[in-house]
Parts: sequence; C-alpha cells; structure tokens
Amino acid sequence: MKLTQVAPLALLSLTIALSGCGNQTAKDDSKSSASPASTSSQTPAKKLTDVKVVLDWTPNTNHTGLYVAKDQGYFEQEGLNVQIIPPGEGGADTMIASGAAEFGVSYQESITQGRIQGVPLVSIAAIIQHNTSGFASPVAKNIKSPKDFEGKTYGGWGAPAESAMIDSLMQAEKANPSKVKIVNIGEADYFTAVKRDIDFAWIYYAWTGVDAELRGEPLNMIYLNKYSDKLDYYTPVLATNEKMIKEKPELVKAFTAAASKGYQFAISKPEDAANILMKAVPDLDKKLVLASQKWLSPRYQDDAPRWGEQKRSVWENYANWMLDHKLLEKNLEVDAAFTNNFLPASTK
Repeated sequence: MKLTQVAPLALLSLTIALSGCGNQTAKDDSKSSASPASTSSQTPAKKLTDVKVVLDWTPNTNHTGLYVAKDQGYFEQEGLNVQIIPPGEGGADTMIASGAAEFGVSYQESITQGRIQGVPLVSIAAIIQHNTSGFASPVAKNIKSPKDFEGKTYGGWGAPAESAMIDSLMQAEKANPSKVKIVNIGEADYFTAVKRDIDFAWIYYAWTGVDAELRGEPLNMIYLNKYSDKLDYYTPVLATNEKMIKEKPELVKAFTAAASKGYQFAISKPEDAANILMKAVPDLDKKLVLASQKWLSPRYQDDAPRWGEQKRSVWENYANWMLDHKLLEKNLEVDAAFTNNFLPASTK
C-alpha cells in the first residue's frame, strides 16, 4: 500500500530500558579512594529483548507513535530493543503471521479476510479510532456523492473489495454501479493518475488529502463511514499473532504499553512528534509530515475511552458487510480477531 496512494485497503493473499542507566552521581573522591570496590558496584544494565515491528508501507504519520516510543525510550523502559522495519515481499501481514516480525501494522480488512483463511493474526490496538479513508476526486470532476460515480472512471489496484465498496455506496444512493468504469492503476501516484487516466480513487485523507491541500489541488472527499456504520472499521491497527499472545503475553503487554505512550505523546504534542518522525526518516516531506500530524493527532483516540480501544461491534459490522458482499466465505470468529487485553488503563 502506498501512502500517496490509491489503496488504503491491503487485502491478504497469504498462505501463510533504556538500559535504565542515567548518569550516575559519582562518589566523592575521598570515599572512592578509600574503597575502590564502591566504584564498580553499579547495577548491571537490564538485558533488552529484541523485537521487530514491521510497517505496512513507507513510514508516515500512521506510524508516528512507534517512532516516538523508540525515540523517547518508552520501548526500552519496557525492556524492549525495538527495530522498526519495512515489509518484505510478502507484505507485513505475512511477516507478522509467520513470526518473522513479532508485531506490525495491519488493517481490520486484511485481518478479517486472513482469519477466514486460517491466518493467525490478531489486532491488539486500533491506531486510528475511526475510518479516515474514502473516495477522493479533484473538485473539477464534480463528484460530490456516490451517485456522481456514474459515467466516471475509478482507478484502483484490482481487489474485489473495491467494486463491492463502490456498489454498496452507489446502491444506497439508488445509482447504477454498472455505469462506473474500473481500471487498475496499481501503485500509480494519485495526483498523476487523476490528471491522466481516472476521475476518482480510494485514499487516506490524513496523507493524500492533506497533501492535496498543500499542493493547492482541492478535492471532494466521500468518507466511507458517512454512508454506513459498517464501514467505520479500524484501519490501520497494530497486530501480532496467536502464538505470541499464547506464549509471550508479557511481551505483548510491554510492547502495547510503550506504543500507547508513543501515540499519547503524538496526540498531545503533534509538532514534537512530527519532528521525531522526520528525524528518523529525513527523506519525508517536512511540510506534509507536520500538516498530516496536526490533522491526524486528534483522530488517533478521538471519542474512545483510551487510545487503541476496539469495539466488538465494529469488527462484527464490517465482517457482516464483507459477508453480505460475498467477500468472505463464512462468518468471522470475531472474538479471536482482536483483543483489548493488552492495552494500559484509560488514557482520557
């Protein structure tokens, strides 16, 4: 998935402390010379547990809390030596499910489909409380509602969920989905594609939408969750696998606690958090990162009692939507797909 992209949905195709040592105050010279042993009595540094966290795509503001947790020492305080890594060829979900990375960034969409296929992914925290994705188009295209999709060309990446989503929104408006032309543009840049090949695409507003504002290219945005509660799903999420939860629950708890601190920092200090992300990934567009962070920070937790909280109804609703649109072969075992058990106490 690409963040200046047209693909917020990443469906699976799987087979699948601080060392704690601050500067110690030295003993005075007379004591240290009288008792040499006292100068070598420091407590040994706690051994940190190596952990890999795989991103879903290139670093962006969805991931800020992870970079903050690393930069501010929150992971180390929990006894973790965290390495943030890009996804391999098989994608983040494959790496998380197989244990190649203990944790990673995933989506309710892909976890739902993956679990139906027997993939042991589990969501442990919602990074963003409400779905910020939707169909975007340049204002000049005059696409203000799903009914306006008629006679237009949609650019996507070839997933069945795309046509199902377009059908769902258009049917709610009594429009005709057969009048939409759908083309596969893969990872083509949204801004290039809408000038050349297509009329609208599926984006995350926090990145591509904010980028459009900065470019002076206003767009119309049709948010999915404005048309159905079933489409207000968690995207993205932090995930692990069932084996980690069963065999290393304390590690999962430690990771989630540190990540929560990182996202809380990003909520309360968006500019500082943006600077931390840019320090870690200097190739990012500074203006975009800062603007995106300011837009996204209040939306991480939003109206939830704590950052990361997930509702059973949200998982159930979206699974039912997928089932209704023949994107799932059977019912999802909802309670196995996510857990709030590793989140720290209320952060509001």
